[in-house]
Amino acid sequence: MLNSPRSSQNLTPPTGPLPRHIAIIMDGNGRWARRRSLPRLMGHREGVTAVREAVTTCAELKLDALTLYAFSTENWGRPPREINGLMRLLRNYLVREVDEMVENDIRLVAMGRLDQLPSTVRKALERAMAMTENCRGMRLNLALSYSGRSELTDAMRRLAAEVRRGHLQPEEITEELITRHLYIDDLPEPDLVIRTSGEERISNFMIWQIAYAELCFLDIPWPDFRKEHLFRAIRDFQQRDRRFGVIPQQVRERVG
Repeated sequence: MLNSPRSSQNLTPPTGPLPRHIAIIMDGNGRWARRRSLPRLMGHREGVTAVREAVTTCAELKLDALTLYAFSTENWGRPPREINGLMRLLRNYLVREVDEMVENDIRLVAMGRLDQLPSTVRKALERAMAMTENCRGMRLNLALSYSGRSELTDAMRRLAAEVRRGHLQPEEITEELITRHLYIDDLPEPDLVIRTSGEERISNFMIWQIAYAELCFLDIPWPDFRKEHLFRAIRDFQQRDRRFGVIPQQVRERVG
């Protein structure tokens, strides 16, 4: 686990090969608020600042993609007041940030059981995605009403339907075919997964896609996340020996 760097941490962007796709489990909003004797929703509000910092910095680094685990299927079990507050924050973020996404050539996409979102949030999400669909820079992928198991369940159901219609034979199902039936099939797999708050687990997040991702756990709550933490995680990633289950020579041949 990486501890929080001091405020004097060098803010020079990392040099060398960068991850194409970073995925972040944004954890610790509630604990941030509790330590300050504030309502949990205040932690979520402060977390929006960290989202802006992460999106802006990753776009400046010219990454291919950034995925943010914004709301899980399990989060629907939280108190209604907290859920309503989270949905308002999400809608407001989509409305307020879309112009800046367009200006910075960021394309917004989303994955999850999006039909479960309130209609006001779905409309704001659909509008933002439509407004940014011609952007060619970084893709910002929001995981909303999402879980890795739900994604695989939905993929298996679509495959089973094709088998039932006679369009597919069971023996024709491959890893590549399963990937094509996930919520989004054209993003590179995450190279680096970052989780804040000090917890060291993936919590049902992109369990198919992160099979070979490097994991980085930061001992800070999400509202405190800033670019120096991102840079430190990337530098740590650059020191990893990524073998993909094979020997180093084969890795060099694989990545070219």
